[in-house]
Amino acid sequence: MKDKDWDDALTVRTRAGWVRGVKEPLGDGASVRSWRGVPFGADTSGARRFCGPHPPKAWDGVRDCTEFGPVAPQSTYSWTDKVVGSEDCLNLDVVRPGHSGGLPVVVYFHGGSFFMGSSHMVMLRGFQLAHTMDVVYVSVNFRLGALGYLDMRSLDGHACANPAMADQILALEWVRDNIAAFGGDPDDVTLMGESAGGAAVLALMTSPAAEGLFHKAIAQSPPIATVHSRTQSTLWVRKLVERLELPRMSSIDDIRAQDFADIIRAGQSMMWRGRGLLNLNSSFAPTVDGDILPEHPLAVFERGGQHPVPLLIGTNSDEASVGKFLFQRQFARRRGGLRLLSSFDAKGAEFVVEAYNGATTRADFAQLLTDALFWAPAVAVAGAHSEVAPTYMYRFDFAPVALEALGLGALHSLELSHIFGDPESSRMSVLTRLGSTAQSDALSELMQAHWARFIHQAAPGKTWPRYQVAPRAGAGLQPGGQPAVQGQRLTQVFAAQSYVESDPHKLRRRAWEHCDMREWGAGRPDLAEELGFILDTLD
Repeated sequence: MKDKDWDDALTVRTRAGWVRGVKEPLGDGASVRSWRGVPFGADTSGARRFCGPHPPKAWDGVRDCTEFGPVAPQSTYSWTDKVVGSEDCLNLDVVRPGHSGGLPVVVYFHGGSFFMGSSHMVMLRGFQLAHTMDVVYVSVNFRLGALGYLDMRSLDGHACANPAMADQILALEWVRDNIAAFGGDPDDVTLMGESAGGAAVLALMTSPAAEGLFHKAIAQSPPIATVHSRTQSTLWVRKLVERLELPRMSSIDDIRAQDFADIIRAGQSMMWRGRGLLNLNSSFAPTVDGDILPEHPLAVFERGGQHPVPLLIGTNSDEASVGKFLFQRQFARRRGGLRLLSSFDAKGAEFVVEAYNGATTRADFAQLLTDALFWAPAVAVAGAHSEVAPTYMYRFDFAPVALEALGLGALHSLELSHIFGDPESSRMSVLTRLGSTAQSDALSELMQAHWARFIHQAAPGKTWPRYQVAPRAGAGLQPGGQPAVQGQRLTQVFAAQSYVESDPHKLRRRAWEHCDMREWGAGRPDLAEELGFILDTLD
């Protein structure tokens, strides 16, 4: 393609105005087109803080979209208390291969524990992914932390309970209305995310407002049990007011009057000092609000009320292996394990902890933490969703020699470099690329092939069978129609030598069925009384 053709192809008309992108070389003569910082929403500062988003104002002329846009306000989490970003952060990035023609669309929501991250983190820019998988890739910035993932409605005044979710829905509407101009098919959209982004995917699968805006879903390591209950939101809003050193009876307008950087610093302070991880009580998360998120997603999946789109879902085997270093004594680990779950279900907590041998060893406690945050909720979602739509589950076991030697294994987010095809962009590349990379490169090729086929055809490769609570005729077939693995809950395991396993960790899975993880605070009636309401009156 000639440079003039590229220039013409890089100028695209959206409903709000014209945008001009840039050609991104990949090496070996390959290139992609990239539009960066394209507005999909208006400024969220001032009176619009804590409110639902609005579309951007139209502009005249051609808007330069060759530089990435502002990120959502967030701390740099360094030795300083510096805050970066802007409340005018509702922008997205679009990447597509050089050739023309309607392509499947991938809309990606970044992770970052609901309080950090951006669309254009080096790993997530999607240049290689768009080229290798032959898709139009859209990565989205949305509000974070106290400005996006904290329900302020326990204070006097008007606020949206879920600003970040509303941002994400507006971005999907932008894709529906504009992506054809970038060569994407608005009727073939795969929603994809990892960690907090994976939880966003599952939450939107249960949101009536998102119906019809996507047609397939990929949720990697989604901590979906961390969705806020009313108890959590009320608790963390009070702590935010305290950290801002405002009167207890402050209103939402009082919070709006504060500098956004001070709100971010206050949120950071309450998060680090609140020890929320050890109680599965994150400071920030989507909130069950009766509107955008009518019920806890786990409850919606359980009754089959989610959007019936094909789903690819999975977790890493050692997501929270750093939990090995949290406690020094066995009794402290057991007590920590019980505390981890008892705020949800005190009786069920004891049953689950016993399934991990009391969680007294470092390895057992770390596995309990991994499963509570990631694996057990993902298994519950996969089992329920398999009853209403094609579902494919994986477990990522591959860990480089250096991480195995450190006892860390297949850590949280380690799979991303294999899917995005850019191992050098990983923050841990110094460790993950030590020694021979042949196995890692082969695994990347395999995973990219599976993800690409799911995006294009709504099913991964034929050697990866559907996840089903009960086996059905024709399930688990290899090319040629030969049975792959017989059994239930067939799971693709990505390892040095990948394979399919039937119902992994069956005894642990069954133990989790006795623990209700749908409402944090249900096991703390004392806290409900302290906060001024009774739990059994909640919608």
